[in-house]
Amino acid sequence: MKQRDRTDLPNMADIPALITEMAQRPGALLPILHALQDRFGYIPETSIVMIAQGLNLSRAEVHGVVSFYHFFRTSPPGRHVIQICASESCQATGGRALEAHAKRRLGIEFHETTPDGEVTLEPVYCLGNCACSPALRVNQAVHGPMDPQAFDQVLSTLPSLDPHPKRWEVDQLAATNAGAVVKLYIPRDTTTIALGADEVAAELQSSIDNQGLPLTIVRNGSRGLYWLEPMLELETDAGRVAFGPIQVADVDAFLESKPWLDPSNHRDYLGLTEDIPFLKQQQRLTFRRVGRIDPLSLSAYESEAGFVGLRRALLMSPAAIVREVTESGLRGRGGAAFPTGIKWQTVLDTPSATKYIVCNADEGDSGTYADRMMMEGDPFALIEGMTIAGLAVGAGCGYIYLREEYRYAEWVLNEALKRAEAAHFLGQNILGSDQSFSIEVRLGAGAYICGEETALLESLEGKRGMVRPKPPLPAIHGLWQQPTVINNVLTLATVPIVLASGSAFYADFGVGRSRGTLPIQLAGNLKQAGLVEIGFGQTLRTLLTEFGGGSRSGLAIRAVQVGGPLGAFLPDAAWDTPLDYEAFAKIDAMLGHGGVVVFDETVDLSEQARFAMTFCAVESCGKCTPCRIGAVRGVEVIDKIISPVQTQAARQDAIVLLKDLCDTMIAGSLCAMGGMTPYPVLSALEHFPEDFGGGEVIATDAMNPS
Repeated sequence: MKQRDRTDLPNMADIPALITEMAQRPGALLPILHALQDRFGYIPETSIVMIAQGLNLSRAEVHGVVSFYHFFRTSPPGRHVIQICASESCQATGGRALEAHAKRRLGIEFHETTPDGEVTLEPVYCLGNCACSPALRVNQAVHGPMDPQAFDQVLSTLPSLDPHPKRWEVDQLAATNAGAVVKLYIPRDTTTIALGADEVAAELQSSIDNQGLPLTIVRNGSRGLYWLEPMLELETDAGRVAFGPIQVADVDAFLESKPWLDPSNHRDYLGLTEDIPFLKQQQRLTFRRVGRIDPLSLSAYESEAGFVGLRRALLMSPAAIVREVTESGLRGRGGAAFPTGIKWQTVLDTPSATKYIVCNADEGDSGTYADRMMMEGDPFALIEGMTIAGLAVGAGCGYIYLREEYRYAEWVLNEALKRAEAAHFLGQNILGSDQSFSIEVRLGAGAYICGEETALLESLEGKRGMVRPKPPLPAIHGLWQQPTVINNVLTLATVPIVLASGSAFYADFGVGRSRGTLPIQLAGNLKQAGLVEIGFGQTLRTLLTEFGGGSRSGLAIRAVQVGGPLGAFLPDAAWDTPLDYEAFAKIDAMLGHGGVVVFDETVDLSEQARFAMTFCAVESCGKCTPCRIGAVRGVEVIDKIISPVQTQAARQDAIVLLKDLCDTMIAGSLCAMGGMTPYPVLSALEHFPEDFGGGEVIATDAMNPS
């Protein structure tokens, strides 16, 4: 098919200078590949030799890395690249129909380009827009929720769309009225931008300037009430009041009602923001500032207890910091739920002149977006938490390994890092002390497996994201074989609270061994999808009904997947299980990163089981046979089970074979990718047997081998 010639973009002669400049960075290969793809839209074949020479690698090593990651291309794409999310939360809300429509409308399949060279169509596995699914990305702009009609509208805008959009800029918004000024908060994160918040802000600013209105705009993060976004907030003597959702077409009516005089006059008035039931029932600790402040304002961050924990940590010994974190009961929020203090203690006790802090921001689970919200809505909390971790274990350098799909978060983080260093909260001699710590953001390249900590380390080092055998543990031999703390975004962003308020304060929330709060992300077919932070111990049913408000479609909820693509599908009978790690483990499920994807009664669980195996086959690093081969065989066996021409006896034989295969994957895989892919498959078989041809399915003990 004809493809647009990209050689009219920056001259290839620039490549050697770019490589020379970036080669001094440790693990420089991925940053160089990103720079080339951002410039050309793909990795030119002629650049492979230059990169290999510049980094003292073989061409095979460079090719191996390029071919491993989904994001990198080796041929020019079309003028515009459309990526359609294929994850479970999008499937639950019509994603498969959207995908089919897009292929028909464009006349191409995934990884193909239209004959006129205008559009390349690609799949992507989660854009972090799960509360407003189905989602897609055009170039680097996220859109959603989408349906076939909305997709056609997007296509109609392509001729006027710049295929190389400018990066975001810091808003320089100010009131022009010399009189009393009222703050008007307009959210700005990936999802609210997708919903039109930037256009609303621009329209409001224009009207404020033209009419001399007593309003000044503040761009805050989202509160996480995404069905009400864009949600505007006005500052009043009684507190902030909310209006929403407000679109560009609503701006004139909003201003004509003069809400700063009497907010209740407007039809979209929601009352005091903190009294909205969805928010009022929460216990926000980690997310206490998200949606309240300008994410890039250091003064706003400090006004709400920002850097209190860091200032205290600077006066403590490393052992005392680790003890405080250990006594708080804080566990990893990335999925494994390992006690944070124990991990830190191991790194502290391991002798080495060089240690690292690595933030795992590769939030790839379907239905999850809390990390994204935190990085875009309160980046200084993450920076403060990483710095405290560095003080605790003796590390002088940190890396944030960020998903390529999170480009707005990348921009926010880099802006926040510059501001924190300029104000001496980061860098040399932090706050006048003799302590130093630096942080760098590194982009992944579309490999789900890099959410696994050892694969992430390989990727940071500029290699294929292949899982390492354990032991040795990363806490002893981690990044470049040095002792390394690897924690999730939310884990590190919670640390400042523990240091500022004390371990007892944090441990007072939660139940059993699950202390503190859990940020739950409601996604899929729910009326009120959004972020819910509550203490451990509430039930899944409470989340679905009191917070989620039932299904978006109005049909009965049939199944809920908790914990991402490796999580079990739970029927109604399991929804009264308390939200804590041990209670979920008892029902062969996991909380994971807290993603909750809801499916209504139209879902076919055999299709979802097949997708689980397909996803594993696509995303496996290939290191171990049970995962690499098992997932492919799993798809084949499920196809036999659901085949309409299969006899009942043959179907039962295939089910037995599938269970045996799952048992092998659980027991023999090197990491959770292969070891937990069977959980959604086996739970679908056990709880929804009617979707697999109507045969009675006997519960398996594969998930609890004796």
